[in-house]
Amino acid sequence: MKRIGILGLGLLGSAIASRLLRAGYEVTGFDVRPDALTSLAREGLRPADGVEGAAEGADAVLAILPTPESVEQVFLAPDGLLLTAPAEAVLIQMSTISPGLTTRLAERAAARGYAFLDVPVSGTSMMVARGDSTLLVGGPEADLARCRELFAVIAGKTEFVGAVGSASLAKLATNLLVALHTAALAESLVLAAKGGVEPARMLELLSGSAAASRMMEIRGPAMVSGSYPPQMKLDLFLKDLRLMIEESERLDVSLPLTAAARELYSAAREEGAAAGAGEKDLAVVHAHLQKLAGLKS
Repeated sequence: MKRIGILGLGLLGSAIASRLLRAGYEVTGFDVRPDALTSLAREGLRPADGVEGAAEGADAVLAILPTPESVEQVFLAPDGLLLTAPAEAVLIQMSTISPGLTTRLAERAAARGYAFLDVPVSGTSMMVARGDSTLLVGGPEADLARCRELFAVIAGKTEFVGAVGSASLAKLATNLLVALHTAALAESLVLAAKGGVEPARMLELLSGSAAASRMMEIRGPAMVSGSYPPQMKLDLFLKDLRLMIEESERLDVSLPLTAAARELYSAAREEGAAAGAGEKDLAVVHAHLQKLAGLKS
């Protein structure tokens, strides 16, 4: 499996494409933003002008797209994957979408004879770039076996979860904790700063304490510096929070902390709209809390 098509070359898709190119894979990519192809073309990526061009001759096609709507379009449109991909290609859905949509796409793919895997990525684009992410896999284990070598290049770990849809659910549950841990870290740093403990010192104390977490390592330095370069854009993460709430309603599960976090992140985007908060990392919630505490004008 050496010829890979990639649909969606945002932060995550670009990081995955770079890893594959460095490992010697033939990668063809498409994104609706032509500028997304420019730097990757210098690395050896073959730009395509549409879904069919990216999938042509591919052993596997990776869909790494920002919204459920864009995923549906790529798979189900008249010029989408289910009508244009090579019959032998494995279709790999890596976007964060609902388990219900994932299952529906898998059923449509199976009806046309395609192998389909549900493979969301747990990790930021920077984690992917350094090989520190995890792939959560749902689908037939025989199809996973065909892709093991490919997945080992993309991520440090590949975890089989179960049937199609189960990996998408696991991804939402994982991002739920990302949301809460990031917001809790921001609150902790703001509380300490308001009382006179410098954020850098507080982060150091927290990192060696029982409260240490992965989000502290990933997003703590951004909060201390007051700069929030996107690893996961706030706008996209609000989509994930919406999917979490919708899935909790479907399953009749109460998520009070997640609901509160969604309100907090929504307020951070609205308050920081003039400064482009939605395009920054979700750690920008820290700036919002600073302002509420009177630490930032």
